[in-house]
Amino acid sequence: MFISDVPVALQESSPAATSACRCRLCGSTLSETFANLGMSPLANSFIDPRRADRMEPFYPLHAFVCSRCWLVQLGEFESPQAIFGDYLYFSSFSDSWLRHAEAYAAHMIGRLGLDGGATVVEIASNDGYLLQYFQRAGVQVLGVDPAANVARVAVDKGIPTEVAFFGAETASRLRARGVSPRLMTANNVLAHVPDMHDFLEGFRVLLAPDGVVTFEFPHLLRLMQENQFDTIYHEHFSYLSLLAVERALGEHGLTVFDIQELPTHGGSLRVFARHAEAAAPAVTPAVEAMRRLELEFGLRDIRTYRAFASRTVAIKCDLLEFLVNARRQNRSVAAYGAPAKGNTLLNYCGVGPELISFTVDRSPHKQGLLLPGTRIPILSPEAITERKPDILLILPWNLCDEIVQQMGVIRDWGGEFAVPIPTIRTL
Repeated sequence: MFISDVPVALQESSPAATSACRCRLCGSTLSETFANLGMSPLANSFIDPRRADRMEPFYPLHAFVCSRCWLVQLGEFESPQAIFGDYLYFSSFSDSWLRHAEAYAAHMIGRLGLDGGATVVEIASNDGYLLQYFQRAGVQVLGVDPAANVARVAVDKGIPTEVAFFGAETASRLRARGVSPRLMTANNVLAHVPDMHDFLEGFRVLLAPDGVVTFEFPHLLRLMQENQFDTIYHEHFSYLSLLAVERALGEHGLTVFDIQELPTHGGSLRVFARHAEAAAPAVTPAVEAMRRLELEFGLRDIRTYRAFASRTVAIKCDLLEFLVNARRQNRSVAAYGAPAKGNTLLNYCGVGPELISFTVDRSPHKQGLLLPGTRIPILSPEAITERKPDILLILPWNLCDEIVQQMGVIRDWGGEFAVPIPTIRTL
């Protein structure tokens, strides 16, 4: 079990020089706005209270859509190393996400017949939340993650982890070392890479000839249908549809052969791919069905993207009205969670401690810090029962059911839950 000490192969792009003027997939000039959320700090750059009086960098949060390949994207204003080098998101603090990971491992072990002779490689493996389930079944595993602090947690669990950004160079180095995975998986990471081509080339290089790779990512179609503009933040360089992903994979010799729709992150796709020259598995009808669904919604019609922008303004106004009315009625509001999506929402709406006095989070790595931009303090969940807020605003709305179950005690003093997306509502 190890954390590699080899130099990290960073994706060499200059934030200052890489603006949103060129599409990162096809190189076309970008001019069509998808959502302009103003200026915002990095969504996971939490603030130490001792540094609360220091300046904090804000960057444009302006998403464009490419009218040639239909990739929705942000410009790169900060390097991946600055964003992910010391990360404060630990996957294992979500019970529902652990259940999701365990179910995926069981499914893939059965589907591919994985045993002790097979290797599974996960890209952006975080704290070992997924690979632990393959390892328990006797399958060999290797994680790759750029955040040394998170990777160390995985290694302490016995999950071997390579600390590196994944791309062609890292893949070549692993391949030279004899790594040849039957399964590669990348959950919620494809959207996080500014150099999509280098990243995907890594899968072509490393994947075994008969291997399968799966990508999970929030589905652009669901983002638009459910007004999930708060999932736009600087860590997410791209917002993905099947139309765009198929094109990207095809340019690196990979073919999509199956798709599953998932409820995670407000609605995600799990895309299964193989080497284009492989004879199997055969392409399933689910692939063509999803292509049709995206086309019928209008994901190749620029008017569909233009209509999305105006809806974000309406949600901002509704949330502010809700919070201002609560303040005027002397009803206290706290939030649950410190997710990146919550930081986008609160900064776009200009909400601070005057309207939301504090938030809570299960992760001890976030407790005691302040939310970026808004400077709302992050406390432990016990603060809810101690302070008894009248309203608990659920920022990670994708985990709404889990949080309502965990925090049902607020109903004991007449408190209620509120969820901001797709529209503000109480539960």
